Amino acid sequence: MRLPALILTLAATILAAAQSAPKYIFYYIGDGMGLSPVMTAQAYNRDVLRNDKPLLMMQFPTASVCMTYSASAPITDSAAAGTALSTGTKTVNGMLGVNPDTVPLTSIARQFKDMGYGVGVVTSVAPDDATPGAFYAHVASRKMYYDIDIQAARSGYDFLAGAGLRGLADANGNPTDVEAVMAENGVQLIYGPDEINRISSEKVFLLNPRDTPNWNIGYTIDSIPGVLTLPVITQTCLDHLEKQSPDAFFMMVEGGNIDHALHANDAGAAVKEILNFNQALAIAYNFYLAHPDETLIVVTADHDTGGMSHVHSRLKLDNPLSVFDYQKVSKEAFSEYCKGILRSRMEYRWDDMRQYLEENLGLFTHIPVSDTRLAQLKEMFDKTFGMRNTADQQTLYASFNSFAVEVFNLINDAAGTIFTTTSHSGNLVPVFAVGVGSERFRALNNNTDIPATIRQIAGIK
Repeated sequence: MRLPALILTLAATILAAAQSAPKYIFYYIGDGMGLSPVMTAQAYNRDVLRNDKPLLMMQFPTASVCMTYSASAPITDSAAAGTALSTGTKTVNGMLGVNPDTVPLTSIARQFKDMGYGVGVVTSVAPDDATPGAFYAHVASRKMYYDIDIQAARSGYDFLAGAGLRGLADANGNPTDVEAVMAENGVQLIYGPDEINRISSEKVFLLNPRDTPNWNIGYTIDSIPGVLTLPVITQTCLDHLEKQSPDAFFMMVEGGNIDHALHANDAGAAVKEILNFNQALAIAYNFYLAHPDETLIVVTADHDTGGMSHVHSRLKLDNPLSVFDYQKVSKEAFSEYCKGILRSRMEYRWDDMRQYLEENLGLFTHIPVSDTRLAQLKEMFDKTFGMRNTADQQTLYASFNSFAVEVFNLINDAAGTIFTTTSHSGNLVPVFAVGVGSERFRALNNNTDIPATIRQIAGIK
Protein backbone atom coordinates (compact mmCIF):
# COMPACT_ATOMS: atom_id res chain seq x y z
CA MET A 1 0.00 0.00 0.00
CA ARG A 2 2.99 2.28 0.44
CA LEU A 3 3.70 2.62 -3.32
CA PRO A 4 0.25 3.96 -4.28
CA ALA A 5 0.40 6.34 -1.33
CA LEU A 6 3.78 7.58 -2.50
CA ILE A 7 2.49 8.04 -6.04
CA LEU A 8 -0.50 10.00 -4.74
CA THR A 9 1.81 12.19 -2.64
CA LEU A 10 4.07 12.90 -5.61
CA ALA A 11 1.10 13.66 -7.83
CA ALA A 12 -0.27 16.05 -5.23
CA THR A 13 3.12 17.75 -4.95
CA ILE A 14 3.41 18.16 -8.74
CA LEU A 15 -0.16 19.47 -8.96
CA ALA A 16 0.47 21.96 -6.16
CA ALA A 17 3.66 23.16 -7.88
CA ALA A 18 1.83 23.58 -11.17
CA GLN A 19 -0.96 25.50 -9.48
CA SER A 20 1.51 27.80 -7.68
CA ALA A 21 3.60 28.57 -10.78
CA PRO A 22 3.18 32.18 -11.92
CA LYS A 23 1.02 32.79 -14.97
CA TYR A 24 2.51 36.21 -15.66
CA ILE A 25 6.26 36.80 -15.66
CA PHE A 26 7.92 40.19 -16.13
CA TYR A 27 11.69 40.29 -16.66
CA TYR A 28 13.15 43.81 -16.51
CA ILE A 29 16.76 44.39 -17.55
CA GLY A 30 18.39 47.79 -17.06
CA ASP A 31 21.23 47.70 -19.57
CA GLY A 32 24.41 48.92 -17.87
CA MET A 33 22.47 49.58 -14.66
CA GLY A 34 25.02 48.79 -11.98
CA LEU A 35 24.54 49.34 -8.26
CA SER A 36 26.02 52.86 -8.22
CA PRO A 37 23.80 54.29 -11.00
CA VAL A 38 20.76 52.91 -9.14
CA MET A 39 21.91 54.47 -5.87
CA THR A 40 22.62 57.80 -7.61
CA ALA A 41 19.13 57.78 -9.12
CA GLN A 42 17.73 57.03 -5.67
CA ALA A 43 19.73 59.90 -4.15
CA TYR A 44 18.26 62.22 -6.79
CA ASN A 45 14.81 60.75 -6.11
CA ARG A 46 15.21 61.42 -2.38
CA ASP A 47 17.21 64.64 -2.16
CA VAL A 48 16.03 66.53 -5.24
CA LEU A 49 12.56 65.17 -6.03
CA ARG A 50 11.87 64.86 -2.26
CA ASN A 51 10.09 61.52 -2.62
CA ASP A 52 9.49 59.79 0.71
CA LYS A 53 9.57 56.33 -0.88
CA PRO A 54 12.60 54.79 -2.62
CA LEU A 55 12.56 53.85 -6.29
CA LEU A 56 9.95 51.15 -6.89
CA MET A 57 12.49 48.40 -7.56
CA MET A 58 14.13 49.16 -4.20
CA GLN A 59 10.80 48.57 -2.45
CA PHE A 60 10.61 44.95 -3.63
CA PRO A 61 10.93 42.35 -0.82
CA THR A 62 13.87 40.61 -2.47
CA ALA A 63 17.09 42.56 -3.08
CA SER A 64 20.41 40.91 -3.92
CA VAL A 65 23.31 41.17 -6.35
CA CYS A 66 24.59 39.39 -9.44
CA MET A 67 27.94 38.59 -11.07
CA THR A 68 28.21 39.22 -14.81
CA TYR A 69 31.49 37.79 -16.21
CA SER A 70 31.28 36.01 -19.55
CA ALA A 71 32.79 32.74 -20.79
CA SER A 72 35.64 34.64 -22.45
CA ALA A 73 36.39 37.59 -20.16
CA PRO A 74 35.88 39.03 -16.67
CA ILE A 75 34.18 41.99 -18.35
CA THR A 76 31.17 40.92 -20.38
CA ASP A 77 29.58 42.56 -23.36
CA SER A 78 25.81 42.79 -23.78
CA ALA A 79 25.60 39.85 -26.18
CA ALA A 80 27.22 37.38 -23.79
CA ALA A 81 25.36 38.87 -20.82
CA GLY A 82 22.05 38.81 -22.66
CA THR A 83 22.65 35.19 -23.61
CA ALA A 84 23.37 34.29 -19.98
CA LEU A 85 20.25 36.11 -18.77
CA SER A 86 18.02 34.58 -21.43
CA THR A 87 19.32 30.99 -21.59
CA GLY A 88 21.26 30.33 -18.39
CA THR A 89 24.50 29.56 -20.27
CA LYS A 90 27.60 31.74 -20.49
CA THR A 91 29.11 32.40 -23.89
CA VAL A 92 31.89 34.35 -25.61
CA ASN A 93 31.65 38.13 -25.87
CA GLY A 94 29.96 39.09 -29.13
CA MET A 95 28.05 35.81 -29.54
CA LEU A 96 24.28 35.84 -29.26
CA GLY A 97 22.03 32.95 -28.27
CA VAL A 98 24.73 30.34 -28.85
CA ASN A 99 27.29 28.62 -26.65
CA PRO A 100 31.06 29.14 -27.14
CA ASP A 101 30.98 26.45 -29.85
CA THR A 102 28.15 28.35 -31.63
CA VAL A 103 25.58 25.68 -30.78
CA PRO A 104 22.13 27.32 -30.47
CA LEU A 105 20.75 27.71 -26.96
CA THR A 106 17.10 27.87 -25.91
CA SER A 107 15.91 31.03 -24.18
CA ILE A 108 13.24 31.09 -21.50
CA ALA A 109 11.13 33.24 -23.85
CA ARG A 110 11.20 30.43 -26.42
CA GLN A 111 10.26 27.89 -23.79
CA PHE A 112 7.36 29.98 -22.55
CA LYS A 113 6.11 30.48 -26.11
CA ASP A 114 6.27 26.73 -26.76
CA MET A 115 4.25 26.20 -23.57
CA GLY A 116 1.47 28.43 -24.91
CA TYR A 117 2.39 31.68 -23.16
CA GLY A 118 2.18 34.99 -24.96
CA VAL A 119 5.63 36.55 -25.36
CA GLY A 120 6.70 40.18 -25.64
CA VAL A 121 10.28 41.50 -25.95
CA VAL A 122 10.69 45.28 -25.82
CA THR A 123 13.51 47.81 -25.43
CA SER A 124 14.34 51.51 -25.67
CA VAL A 125 17.11 50.76 -28.16
CA ALA A 126 17.03 48.57 -31.27
CA PRO A 127 14.98 45.35 -30.90
CA ASP A 128 17.73 43.55 -32.83
CA ASP A 129 20.34 44.76 -30.34
CA ALA A 130 22.19 42.29 -28.11
CA THR A 131 19.95 42.01 -25.05
CA PRO A 132 16.56 41.69 -26.77
CA GLY A 133 18.11 39.61 -29.57
CA ALA A 134 19.33 37.07 -27.03
CA PHE A 135 15.72 36.09 -26.35
CA TYR A 136 15.00 34.92 -29.90
CA ALA A 137 18.16 34.82 -32.08
CA HIS A 138 21.12 32.45 -32.52
CA VAL A 139 24.10 34.05 -34.32
CA ALA A 140 27.88 33.95 -34.06
CA SER A 141 28.04 37.76 -34.00
CA ARG A 142 25.67 40.33 -32.53
CA LYS A 143 26.28 42.46 -35.65
CA MET A 144 24.50 40.00 -37.96
CA TYR A 145 21.43 42.24 -38.03
CA TYR A 146 19.81 40.73 -41.13
CA ASP A 147 19.93 37.21 -39.68
CA ILE A 148 18.71 38.48 -36.31
CA ASP A 149 15.75 40.26 -37.93
CA ILE A 150 14.82 37.22 -40.00
CA GLN A 151 14.83 35.09 -36.85
CA ALA A 152 12.71 37.71 -35.10
CA ALA A 153 10.16 37.52 -37.91
CA ARG A 154 10.02 33.75 -37.62
CA SER A 155 10.02 33.60 -33.81
CA GLY A 156 6.23 33.65 -33.56
CA TYR A 157 6.45 36.06 -30.63
CA ASP A 158 3.40 38.21 -30.06
CA PHE A 159 5.11 41.58 -29.61
CA LEU A 160 8.52 43.08 -30.30
CA ALA A 161 9.35 46.77 -29.91
CA GLY A 162 12.19 49.27 -29.99
CA ALA A 163 13.85 51.95 -32.07
CA GLY A 164 14.26 50.22 -35.43
CA LEU A 165 15.51 47.16 -37.28
CA ARG A 166 19.06 47.43 -38.63
CA GLY A 167 18.56 44.54 -41.06
CA LEU A 168 16.02 46.40 -43.21
CA ALA A 169 18.94 47.60 -45.37
CA ASP A 170 22.25 46.00 -46.29
CA ALA A 171 25.71 47.52 -45.85
CA ASN A 172 25.22 49.55 -49.04
CA GLY A 173 21.87 50.93 -47.93
CA ASN A 174 19.84 48.72 -50.28
CA PRO A 175 16.55 47.27 -48.95
CA THR A 176 16.56 43.65 -47.88
CA ASP A 177 13.65 41.21 -47.83
CA VAL A 178 13.14 41.55 -44.05
CA GLU A 179 9.80 43.35 -44.42
CA ALA A 180 8.61 40.70 -46.89
CA VAL A 181 9.57 37.93 -44.45
CA MET A 182 7.73 39.81 -41.71
CA ALA A 183 4.62 39.89 -43.87
CA GLU A 184 4.96 36.19 -44.75
CA ASN A 185 4.95 35.40 -41.03
CA GLY A 186 1.94 37.57 -40.23
CA VAL A 187 3.92 40.32 -38.48
CA GLN A 188 2.44 43.82 -38.59
CA LEU A 189 4.97 46.67 -38.53
CA ILE A 190 3.78 49.75 -36.61
CA TYR A 191 5.78 52.98 -36.65
CA GLY A 192 5.57 55.48 -33.79
CA PRO A 193 3.05 56.19 -31.03
CA ASP A 194 0.57 57.76 -33.44
CA GLU A 195 0.10 54.41 -35.21
CA ILE A 196 -0.53 52.29 -32.13
CA ASN A 197 -4.29 52.46 -32.68
CA ARG A 198 -3.72 50.71 -36.05
CA ILE A 199 -2.61 47.45 -34.39
CA SER A 200 -4.78 44.67 -35.82
CA SER A 201 -2.52 41.60 -36.07
CA GLU A 202 -1.79 38.91 -33.49
CA LYS A 203 1.94 39.52 -34.05
CA VAL A 204 3.20 43.10 -33.88
CA PHE A 205 6.56 44.87 -34.16
CA LEU A 206 6.29 48.43 -32.80
CA LEU A 207 9.11 50.70 -33.99
CA ASN A 208 9.97 54.39 -33.73
CA PRO A 209 8.80 56.74 -36.54
CA ARG A 210 10.56 56.07 -39.85
CA ASP A 211 12.57 59.31 -39.87
CA THR A 212 14.29 58.66 -36.52
CA PRO A 213 17.52 56.76 -35.69
CA ASN A 214 17.15 53.00 -35.66
CA TRP A 215 19.53 52.36 -32.74
CA ASN A 216 17.87 54.42 -29.98
CA ILE A 217 14.35 55.81 -29.39
CA GLY A 218 15.87 58.99 -27.92
CA TYR A 219 16.88 60.04 -24.43
CA THR A 220 14.21 61.00 -21.90
CA ILE A 221 16.14 64.17 -21.05
CA ASP A 222 15.95 65.40 -24.66
CA SER A 223 12.11 65.39 -24.71
CA ILE A 224 11.94 64.54 -28.42
CA PRO A 225 8.38 65.03 -29.75
CA GLY A 226 6.63 62.20 -31.59
CA VAL A 227 8.89 59.31 -30.52
CA LEU A 228 8.20 56.23 -28.46
CA THR A 229 9.03 56.07 -24.75
CA LEU A 230 9.73 52.98 -22.68
CA PRO A 231 6.54 53.37 -20.59
CA VAL A 232 4.44 53.70 -23.77
CA ILE A 233 6.13 50.67 -25.32
CA THR A 234 5.66 48.64 -22.12
CA GLN A 235 1.99 49.54 -21.73
CA THR A 236 1.28 48.78 -25.39
CA CYS A 237 2.98 45.39 -25.08
CA LEU A 238 1.05 44.55 -21.91
CA ASP A 239 -2.25 45.59 -23.50
CA HIS A 240 -1.50 43.39 -26.51
CA LEU A 241 -0.54 40.35 -24.42
CA GLU A 242 -3.62 40.71 -22.23
CA LYS A 243 -5.71 40.69 -25.38
CA GLN A 244 -3.91 37.86 -27.22
CA SER A 245 -2.91 35.64 -24.30
CA PRO A 246 -4.85 36.61 -21.17
CA ASP A 247 -4.20 33.32 -19.34
CA ALA A 248 -0.38 33.43 -19.36
CA PHE A 249 2.40 35.58 -20.76
CA PHE A 250 6.09 36.49 -20.46
CA MET A 251 7.50 39.99 -20.99
CA MET A 252 11.13 41.12 -21.21
CA VAL A 253 11.55 44.88 -20.87
CA GLU A 254 15.00 46.42 -21.44
CA GLY A 255 16.02 49.93 -20.45
CA GLY A 256 18.69 50.11 -23.14
CA ASN A 257 19.18 53.88 -23.03
CA ILE A 258 20.62 53.61 -19.52
CA ASP A 259 23.65 51.91 -21.04
CA HIS A 260 24.01 54.47 -23.83
CA ALA A 261 23.98 57.35 -21.34
CA LEU A 262 26.55 55.65 -19.09
CA HIS A 263 28.85 54.91 -22.05
CA ALA A 264 28.69 58.67 -22.69
CA ASN A 265 29.54 59.38 -19.02
CA ASP A 266 26.38 61.50 -18.99
CA ALA A 267 25.20 61.07 -15.39
CA GLY A 268 22.19 63.37 -15.74
CA ALA A 269 20.82 61.50 -18.75
CA ALA A 270 21.50 58.14 -17.03
CA VAL A 271 19.59 59.17 -13.89
CA LYS A 272 16.62 60.30 -15.99
CA GLU A 273 16.70 56.98 -17.91
CA ILE A 274 16.64 54.99 -14.66
CA LEU A 275 13.65 57.04 -13.49
CA ASN A 276 12.01 56.34 -16.86
CA PHE A 277 12.78 52.63 -16.41
CA ASN A 278 11.18 52.90 -12.97
CA GLN A 279 8.01 54.32 -14.58
CA ALA A 280 7.92 51.39 -17.01
CA LEU A 281 8.37 49.04 -14.05
CA ALA A 282 5.34 50.59 -12.35
CA ILE A 283 3.18 49.29 -15.20
CA ALA A 284 4.11 45.70 -14.35
CA TYR A 285 3.82 46.38 -10.62
CA ASN A 286 0.27 47.71 -11.00
CA PHE A 287 -0.56 44.50 -12.86
CA TYR A 288 1.02 42.51 -10.02
CA LEU A 289 -1.14 44.31 -7.46
CA ALA A 290 -4.20 43.07 -9.36
CA HIS A 291 -2.77 39.51 -9.69
CA PRO A 292 -0.44 39.05 -6.68
CA ASP A 293 -0.75 35.26 -6.51
CA GLU A 294 -0.11 34.74 -10.22
CA THR A 295 2.69 37.18 -11.05
CA LEU A 296 6.49 37.30 -10.79
CA ILE A 297 8.59 40.41 -11.48
CA VAL A 298 12.39 40.19 -11.67
CA VAL A 299 14.64 43.23 -12.19
CA THR A 300 18.36 43.06 -12.92
CA ALA A 301 21.06 44.36 -15.28
CA ASP A 302 23.24 42.70 -17.89
CA HIS A 303 26.38 44.49 -16.60
CA ASP A 304 27.61 47.75 -15.14
CA THR A 305 28.68 50.51 -17.52
CA GLY A 306 30.97 53.44 -16.82
CA GLY A 307 32.25 52.40 -13.40
CA MET A 308 30.27 55.33 -12.01
CA SER A 309 30.50 56.59 -8.43
CA HIS A 310 28.59 59.27 -6.52
CA VAL A 311 31.03 61.31 -4.41
CA HIS A 312 31.28 64.76 -2.84
CA SER A 313 30.76 67.57 -5.35
CA ARG A 314 34.06 69.13 -6.32
CA LEU A 315 32.22 72.45 -6.43
CA LYS A 316 30.98 71.83 -2.87
CA LEU A 317 27.31 72.47 -3.72
CA ASP A 318 24.71 71.95 -0.97
CA ASN A 319 22.50 69.71 -3.13
CA PRO A 320 24.79 68.72 -6.00
CA LEU A 321 22.44 66.34 -7.87
CA SER A 322 20.02 69.23 -8.35
CA VAL A 323 22.22 70.32 -11.28
CA PHE A 324 20.44 67.62 -13.30
CA ASP A 325 17.26 69.70 -13.10
CA TYR A 326 18.93 72.35 -15.25
CA GLN A 327 20.28 69.90 -17.82
CA LYS A 328 17.80 69.93 -20.70
CA VAL A 329 19.85 68.05 -23.29
CA SER A 330 21.94 64.91 -23.31
CA LYS A 331 25.67 64.95 -23.92
CA GLU A 332 24.96 63.27 -27.25
CA ALA A 333 22.47 65.97 -28.31
CA PHE A 334 24.82 68.75 -27.23
CA SER A 335 27.72 67.16 -29.09
CA GLU A 336 25.61 66.95 -32.25
CA TYR A 337 24.69 70.62 -31.78
CA CYS A 338 28.40 71.48 -31.68
CA LYS A 339 29.17 69.30 -34.70
CA GLY A 340 26.36 71.00 -36.59
CA ILE A 341 28.02 74.36 -35.99
CA LEU A 342 31.32 73.00 -37.27
CA ARG A 343 29.69 71.49 -40.36
CA SER A 344 27.94 74.75 -41.19
CA ARG A 345 31.21 76.72 -41.10
CA MET A 346 29.26 79.53 -39.46
CA GLU A 347 30.97 82.04 -37.22
CA TYR A 348 30.03 81.17 -33.66
CA ARG A 349 31.09 83.47 -30.83
CA TRP A 350 31.79 82.59 -27.20
CA ASP A 351 28.88 84.81 -26.10
CA ASP A 352 26.53 82.69 -28.23
CA MET A 353 27.82 79.50 -26.67
CA ARG A 354 27.66 80.92 -23.16
CA GLN A 355 23.96 81.76 -23.69
CA TYR A 356 23.29 78.19 -24.88
CA LEU A 357 25.10 76.75 -21.86
CA GLU A 358 23.09 78.95 -19.50
CA GLU A 359 19.73 78.08 -21.05
CA ASN A 360 20.21 74.36 -21.68
CA LEU A 361 22.76 73.12 -19.14
CA GLY A 362 22.53 75.56 -16.23
CA LEU A 363 26.15 76.67 -16.38
CA PHE A 364 26.82 80.10 -14.88
CA THR A 365 23.18 80.47 -13.74
CA HIS A 366 22.92 77.44 -11.43
CA ILE A 367 26.30 75.75 -11.76
CA PRO A 368 29.12 78.06 -10.65
CA VAL A 369 32.08 78.29 -13.03
CA SER A 370 35.37 79.39 -11.46
CA ASP A 371 37.79 81.66 -13.29
CA THR A 372 40.07 78.66 -13.83
CA ARG A 373 37.31 76.51 -15.33
CA LEU A 374 36.06 79.44 -17.40
CA ALA A 375 39.53 79.86 -18.88
CA GLN A 376 39.64 76.12 -19.65
CA LEU A 377 36.23 76.26 -21.32
CA LYS A 378 37.19 79.25 -23.44
CA GLU A 379 40.47 77.62 -24.44
CA MET A 380 38.68 74.44 -25.55
CA PHE A 381 36.04 76.54 -27.31
CA ASP A 382 38.74 78.35 -29.31
CA LYS A 383 40.52 75.09 -30.18
CA THR A 384 37.29 73.41 -31.24
CA PHE A 385 35.45 76.16 -33.10
CA GLY A 386 38.33 78.46 -34.03
CA MET A 387 41.39 76.34 -34.79
CA ARG A 388 39.29 73.17 -35.31
CA ASN A 389 42.12 70.91 -34.20
CA THR A 390 40.60 68.86 -31.37
CA ALA A 391 40.00 65.10 -31.39
CA ASP A 392 36.61 63.58 -30.61
CA GLN A 393 36.00 61.20 -27.69
CA GLN A 394 35.06 57.78 -29.09
CA THR A 395 32.74 55.51 -27.13
CA LEU A 396 30.83 52.35 -28.05
CA TYR A 397 27.75 54.12 -29.41
CA ALA A 398 28.82 57.70 -30.14
CA SER A 399 31.62 60.14 -30.90
CA PHE A 400 31.65 63.26 -28.73
CA ASN A 401 32.88 66.70 -29.68
CA SER A 402 35.82 67.75 -27.45
CA PHE A 403 34.09 70.88 -26.22
CA ALA A 404 31.05 68.79 -25.20
CA VAL A 405 33.36 66.49 -23.23
CA GLU A 406 34.83 69.49 -21.37
CA VAL A 407 31.38 70.88 -20.57
CA PHE A 408 30.07 67.56 -19.22
CA ASN A 409 33.20 67.01 -17.17
CA LEU A 410 32.30 70.25 -15.42
CA ILE A 411 28.68 69.15 -14.89
CA ASN A 412 29.83 65.81 -13.44
CA ASP A 413 32.23 67.64 -11.11
CA ALA A 414 29.35 69.79 -9.91
CA ALA A 415 27.03 66.80 -9.42
CA GLY A 416 29.64 64.66 -7.70
CA THR A 417 29.46 61.92 -10.31
CA ILE A 418 32.68 60.36 -11.54
CA PHE A 419 33.37 57.65 -14.11
CA THR A 420 36.30 55.27 -14.42
CA THR A 421 35.63 54.19 -18.01
CA THR A 422 33.46 54.79 -21.07
CA SER A 423 33.06 51.01 -21.39
CA HIS A 424 31.72 48.20 -19.21
CA SER A 425 33.02 47.16 -15.80
CA GLY A 426 32.97 43.93 -13.84
CA ASN A 427 31.08 45.50 -10.94
CA LEU A 428 28.17 43.67 -9.35
CA VAL A 429 24.67 44.54 -10.55
CA PRO A 430 21.43 44.52 -8.54
CA VAL A 431 18.66 41.94 -8.48
CA PHE A 432 15.19 42.91 -7.24
CA ALA A 433 12.13 40.66 -7.24
CA VAL A 434 8.53 40.51 -6.07
CA GLY A 435 5.75 37.99 -6.48
CA VAL A 436 5.51 34.23 -6.78
CA GLY A 437 8.86 32.61 -5.90
CA SER A 438 10.70 35.93 -5.61
CA GLU A 439 12.42 34.84 -2.39
CA ARG A 440 14.54 32.40 -4.42
CA PHE A 441 16.69 35.27 -5.74
CA ARG A 442 17.92 36.37 -2.30
CA ALA A 443 21.38 34.74 -2.41
CA LEU A 444 24.36 35.99 -4.41
CA ASN A 445 23.45 35.29 -8.03
CA ASN A 446 25.45 34.49 -11.11
CA ASN A 447 23.73 35.85 -14.22
CA THR A 448 23.05 32.30 -15.37
CA ASP A 449 21.14 31.67 -12.13
CA ILE A 450 18.41 34.18 -13.01
CA PRO A 451 16.79 32.27 -15.91
CA ALA A 452 17.47 28.97 -14.16
CA THR A 453 15.51 30.17 -11.12
CA ILE A 454 12.71 31.52 -13.30
CA ARG A 455 12.49 28.09 -14.92
CA GLN A 456 12.26 26.42 -11.51
CA ILE A 457 9.56 28.80 -10.32
CA ALA A 458 7.58 28.32 -13.54
CA GLY A 459 7.97 24.55 -13.48
CA ILE A 460 10.03 24.34 -16.68
CA LYS A 461 12.39 21.36 -16.90
